[in-house]
Amino acid sequence: MAVVLTWLRSRKTAEAVREPEREGEIDRREAEDFIRLYHAENPSAGPVGPRLREVLAEVSQRGTYTHTPEELEFGARVAWRNSNKCIGRLYWRSLRVRDHRHVDTADGVAEECVEHLRVATNGGRIRPTITVFAPDTPGERAPRIWNDQLIRYAGYVGSDGSVTGDPANTEITEWARRMGWRGEGTRFDLLPLLIETKDILSMREVPSDAVLEVPLRHPRLPWFAELGLKWHAVPAISNMSLEIGGVTYPCAPFNGWYMGTEIGARNLADADRYDQLPVVAERLGLDTSHDRTLWRDQALVELNLAVLHSFEEDGVTMTDHHTEARRFMIHLDKEERNGRVCPADWSWIVPPLSGAATPVFHRYYDDVSLTPAFVRRTRD
Repeated sequence: MAVVLTWLRSRKTAEAVREPEREGEIDRREAEDFIRLYHAENPSAGPVGPRLREVLAEVSQRGTYTHTPEELEFGARVAWRNSNKCIGRLYWRSLRVRDHRHVDTADGVAEECVEHLRVATNGGRIRPTITVFAPDTPGERAPRIWNDQLIRYAGYVGSDGSVTGDPANTEITEWARRMGWRGEGTRFDLLPLLIETKDILSMREVPSDAVLEVPLRHPRLPWFAELGLKWHAVPAISNMSLEIGGVTYPCAPFNGWYMGTEIGARNLADADRYDQLPVVAERLGLDTSHDRTLWRDQALVELNLAVLHSFEEDGVTMTDHHTEARRFMIHLDKEERNGRVCPADWSWIVPPLSGAATPVFHRYYDDVSLTPAFVRRTRD
């Protein structure tokens, strides 16, 4: 049975702070720019004039317009191409677009998010996938997912302030608990989805059989498996809006596949996440008395090696940071040869492990904002 929470807040006040530009008509210039871009890169679509007149007439009448399935597919793929924080854009054309714009209920969103996970997981051969739900329209907010990813582990704050699980998810865990959810209290409890529709927040469980997880072990260190670490296979981001030609799709979860350092050098290693470097260093017998022993560096390499080894052993798609850095340089070259700017944020493109040993480290990039785009949402 659904658990619901009616928001006791002033919509007028909250929405005046957030997304005010999306409450009225869309920007006609954004619509026109996108339609021209679509036709320029897709000559088979025919001349731009008739479609442009159709779109602008619809905007004048409704304050928005409806993308064709082909425009939606192109827009979602170009949003990935324009993602300046993503190193893995070489395969942007391969993004599978699931068009579910007719879905605007919590049950419908939850059902299709679960199906998204099954489709994307693909038995371990991860497929880049996006599921696009209903767009915002003038005067009406479309569904939103509060979780930052479809799969996240709970973070339980103890009476002494310590956290069991993922410290990054303590807030959403508390929301879920207020709504009646009770996890098992382990370090890797799967959080339910919190879905906002029409001023109501609903909670839906993610069935465990839709979530592929990889237990972590090390190719040379038998004791590593005793740490009880694992991670999920599909990084499906769910708290970003897809913006195409002035139209905002606030509920459009999407995924690629993991680069090993996302798990081994961030999720499990960061001091404000699972903080496993001291644990690994102790088991390795390293001298942790001062920084000059480079114990963190040694522990970090072994932790990342375990992540890559485990995913490969289980037949789950994952790439390493050296390979992905080379692929990004190929992508950059292709974009430049096609006369396009390839936006990139250096601080995100350079891997968090052995950055200077990768080719992406040794140059700067055009960190500009292009559309279509994935845009980070804030929550009321």
